[in-house]
Amino acid sequence: MSVCEKRGQYDQIMAANPDRASYFPAIEKKYEQPMTYWFDQMKEISDRKYPEQIAYLRENYGFSQAHANALVLYSRGSTTSRKYVSVDDYLRQFDHVKCETVRSIFKAMTGKYKKMDVVIAWNHPFAQIGDRYIMGVSVHQNHILLGPTRTEVLTELASDLSRYVVNKKTFKVPVDWKVDRKLLTEIVERTINS
Repeated sequence: MSVCEKRGQYDQIMAANPDRASYFPAIEKKYEQPMTYWFDQMKEISDRKYPEQIAYLRENYGFSQAHANALVLYSRGSTTSRKYVSVDDYLRQFDHVKCETVRSIFKAMTGKYKKMDVVIAWNHPFAQIGDRYIMGVSVHQNHILLGPTRTEVLTELASDLSRYVVNKKTFKVPVDWKVDRKLLTEIVERTINS
């Protein structure tokens, strides 16, 4: 299994369980101390800034970035990485036009793919079929980003995407985008059939 595949599995686990405490069994096993020990260590450096606390764990105990981040943030009172419980909760912060565009994007996909769900993962709305993420959406001030999880489609569909700004893993659409159902269907098809 490649590093990318392992990272993808790890990301899916964390999207499904965003509780920082879910790291604790792995921390205890890997660093061979109970969590009470690690909480005591955090109390000793509680006056330090976040980057200093992370560096302390990494340099003195060999913590990975993910484990250090989970322990530091948990110790600072952030017990979960989840900011939103639903798509509506995510959209609540945006104006009507942006909300309707996002809803239209997902409606175009879920209308054709009846087994598709729209979920929150990595604190953004994602289209998902079974346990496979298809595409995420991120709303910004002047545009909306669409991020297919199979990024190769951005190259494969370059001619269809030529009217959009295409980044390494996403493409931008206007906040009032007239949804291109054909394009979205092609992205979904290429993702689920890969």
